[in-house]
Amino acid sequence: QVQLVESGGGLVQPGGSLRLSCAASGITFNINTMAWYRQAPGKERELVTTITSLGGTQYADSVKGRFTISRDNARRTMYVQMNSLKPEDTGVYYCNSRNIYNNMEYWGKGTLVTVSS
Repeated sequence: QVQLVESGGGLVQPGGSLRLSCAASGITFNINTMAWYRQAPGKERELVTTITSLGGTQYADSVKGRFTISRDNARRTMYVQMNSLKPEDTGVYYCNSRNIYNNMEYWGKGTLVTVSS
């Protein structure tokens, strides 16, 4: 059974930091591109950042220079370090995996990040 379990969300003040984790099981982690998406209240889900199986990264313009994605294949875990958080970063953050060979895709249930004073 595939599971992607996010953790690390919470309430943080503007300018603060959070580190989200996504622990994967049931997939061959090192052949999956991993990604973080987020969905703000009343908005569509959007792609935040991705990391390929070889460690290549991409970021949405809105988070460049503030967020850093990483992965630990031995621990089957992906992370995103979020610094200088802004109220517009508020939303549910979802972990996504996509198999690089067959495009099979899975989602976590999400973790809520709230940036507010």
